[in-house]
Amino acid sequence: MAGSKSVVYAALFANGAITILKFFGFLLTGSPAMLSETYHSISDTGNQVFLLIGIRYGEKKASRAHPFGYGKAQFFYSFLVSVLLFGIAGWESARHGYDAIMNPHVPSTGTVTLLGATIPGVWVNYGVLIGAIAFESYAFKKAYTAMSLQIDEHGWSGFREAFKKTSDVTTLTALTEDTIAIGGAGIALGGIYLTRVTGNPVYDAAAALLIGLMLMGFAIALAWENKRLLLGESLPATEEQDLRDIVRDWEGVEKIEDFRTVYFGPEHVILFADIAFAGDYDTEEIDDIITEMEAALKKEEPDVTKVYIEPEVLN
Repeated sequence: MAGSKSVVYAALFANGAITILKFFGFLLTGSPAMLSETYHSISDTGNQVFLLIGIRYGEKKASRAHPFGYGKAQFFYSFLVSVLLFGIAGWESARHGYDAIMNPHVPSTGTVTLLGATIPGVWVNYGVLIGAIAFESYAFKKAYTAMSLQIDEHGWSGFREAFKKTSDVTTLTALTEDTIAIGGAGIALGGIYLTRVTGNPVYDAAAALLIGLMLMGFAIALAWENKRLLLGESLPATEEQDLRDIVRDWEGVEKIEDFRTVYFGPEHVILFADIAFAGDYDTEEIDDIITEMEAALKKEEPDVTKVYIEPEVLN
């Protein structure tokens, strides 16, 4: 969890600084791509705040009203982030880009004086976007490292599988945001440069539209992945089967009547099982077996934090 927090704090710092710089660049030149990137960074900054709220809320202890804890709060806030990413950053960027294509205008050639030197506004945009790529690359590296550790820990084949199976939605969201932030800044940089070189404003406007469409696409994918956890997803089939095999092969177990796992928070899985034991075991012996079985299951899958086994005795 500490790793998730550091990832979010890194992204929050980067996005907060970048938002101010991008907005300054937009005010100076009126570039549609810079306005789209400003929307993007405003959304990202707010999203990091939501993720931190989710982490803090998810750390609350279990209560009578929430006996399994508040871990699913992170799933909710991450889902909310994807909606905001789509609604604010994606839609507004795409709409503004489309309007700029339909009603093109050449961005302003305003200047800014810095340390006695007069700098064209477009060069300010270049500097801001290159700086944004650098800041976002720093945040991306932290998220990438955190996700790589999870891939190694679980033996996943790569990021594609991790995107579908991880329960650490905070790191997943930060990694997604940082990836599209780097891509968006790169698209904006290309669009602004082409408009500057050719004098045709359509490149700048098209960059704004592309940024919006990219944001909406990633937002939909992120929302879909969070949906599976909000609805109560089980462990991946292969990992759940490994746990089933432990129980099935345990001495004295005759039959597994029911076996279920469900995520109640990032890296927080609860296991429920109905197990039929041979009739020659008494209650005390079955209790001892269940205690040993619980320890073995938790050792096999560290994400399993609670095990509830309902014993039945076959006569």
